Amino acid sequence: MSSLPASAATAVALFAGTNVDDLVVLALLNAASRTAGRPRRREIWAGQYLGFAVLVGLSLAAGRGLSLLPARWLWLLALIPFTLGVVTVTRVIRAVRRGERPAPPSAGGLLGVAALTIVDGADNLAAYTPVFATAGRAQIVVMLVVFAVGVAVWCLAGSLLVRHGRIIGVLGRHGHWILPIAFLLIGLYTLQRTAHLG
Repeated sequence: MSSLPASAATAVALFAGTNVDDLVVLALLNAASRTAGRPRRREIWAGQYLGFAVLVGLSLAAGRGLSLLPARWLWLLALIPFTLGVVTVTRVIRAVRRGERPAPPSAGGLLGVAALTIVDGADNLAAYTPVFATAGRAQIVVMLVVFAVGVAVWCLAGSLLVRHGRIIGVLGRHGHWILPIAFLLIGLYTLQRTAHLG
């Protein structure tokens, strides 16, 4: 049983170390929710849990010897936010040229949030897989509980990051540019982090 506290500490360090960038994504999603009304807060939470469950499931499967998604193809996930960013930026530019106020961009609903979570965490597979491959059943359960709590903490932190009045003001004035550019950056970041895998 002495290994269980060590497993919990490992899981905390692993979750925090691999999901710092996800805080930025959560802040952007909460900003979009405040300015555009979508995704709703419950969709952000549910999408985060769904996306993270997919990542953990793939890592567990790979750690137990099942290769459901070859690592050399993970870079293709970068196309999802990159395409979303290009399409959204194009819409904003067209609206500005016509002299219209651009509609606030959105990541969509639950499935859009889940997709972004999976894309942003694609590189986490390389970190989680070897840990799950060497962990016992009890250690895996502890790690899954820690990860579930970690997602809740991250969701709360992401919503708190955008509650400041000045941040809301900036998002109100420039939000139609911020989120699409963030999508592009997430796509480039994911490409950079996954291109070397496999």
